[in-house]
Amino acid sequence: MAGQDTPRLLKRDLFGEVRLEQSPAGRRVVRDTRGARWWTRRVARMLAAREARSLEAAAGLENVPRLLSWDGRVLERTWLEGLPMQQARPRERTYFRDCLALIRQLHAAGVVHNDCGKEANWLVLADGRPGLIDFQLAWAPRRRGRLFRLLGREDLRHTLKHKRYYCPGALSGRQRSLLERPAWPSRLWMATGKRVYLFVTRRVLGWSDREGASDRQL
Repeated sequence: MAGQDTPRLLKRDLFGEVRLEQSPAGRRVVRDTRGARWWTRRVARMLAAREARSLEAAAGLENVPRLLSWDGRVLERTWLEGLPMQQARPRERTYFRDCLALIRQLHAAGVVHNDCGKEANWLVLADGRPGLIDFQLAWAPRRRGRLFRLLGREDLRHTLKHKRYYCPGALSGRQRSLLERPAWPSRLWMATGKRVYLFVTRRVLGWSDREGASDRQL
């Protein structure tokens, strides 16, 4: 059996690899784009750069990873210990109350997550609180305009979808109304871009929207 200090490969794909490593300061996740295919390397580093900017902006929030380093090729961040939502299946009102509070804190820090609809990006931490990971699609603009507000609204709406599935009795009338009225970027995405996204991620790259526990910290 490998020792605790031995790096554990979490994922390897066209964009490089993600490893779980042990350091004197604790466990960390390493996203290494140096092994990306030549034709995906630019995109891999663009996504890692988005993650780095977003995590840097969100520094100080307890329930998101903390950026350790980013040199343009390798990103290192802290590891959050917990189970992905689809495994933990949270039913408590307080969990989803805290999920929405975390999203609002993220927005106050100037970051929209843009991938809250994926259950594997939500964790149930050891103390029962929510954790949010995978900031590759997140956006931390210099100025917050109308698009930022629209995308922030969609962060909340996608988080409420999870609440509707796991804890429907806790939805308020206002929350149900928000669920029924997606913003125009979401409607446009569902009508056009999502089909292309699903084809590329599932058919070309072999990804799944419901990642397993071994992939959950990506």
